[in-house]
Amino acid sequence: MHIRDAVIGDLAGITAIYNDAVKNSTAIWNEKIVDVENRSAWLADRHTSGYPVLVMVDDEETVLGYATFGDWRAFDGYRHTVEHSVYVRTDRQGRGIGRALMTELIDRARALGKHVMVAGIEAGNTGSVKLHEQLGFRHVGQMPQVGTKFGRWLDLTFMQLTLDERPQP
Repeated sequence: MHIRDAVIGDLAGITAIYNDAVKNSTAIWNEKIVDVENRSAWLADRHTSGYPVLVMVDDEETVLGYATFGDWRAFDGYRHTVEHSVYVRTDRQGRGIGRALMTELIDRARALGKHVMVAGIEAGNTGSVKLHEQLGFRHVGQMPQVGTKFGRWLDLTFMQLTLDERPQP
């Protein structure tokens, strides 16, 4: 297995992972599945913004997971902060893929001069919360009942990682 930048040929795998999370989890708070065309526009947008989309692939180049980050908020004052996403195929979870993708993603954010990485995690997703804690993220807030999926309210846990120690932007 290895991590590399995503290419057009990875979009079917990325789309399948995304849609599985939409249909079967609260990791993504969307309720509509997407097609490869949608993910192609998303990938192009990430590239235009200068942000990475990473994939973990096996020896046959099958996408096992993906990770990316983008602007946290659209105002200039937040330009040093990014929010990330990481998703792993259901049948490959718990094998270190998410951790490896996150580690590389954090390195990429540092290389781009970002100062803070934000994680927005459904509060009941204890596996994700634990992974983020192990990577040095700290809890910075919880917003009760700000989302809904599967007919219930969802709480959002915010975590963040300071990527550097610079005193000034």
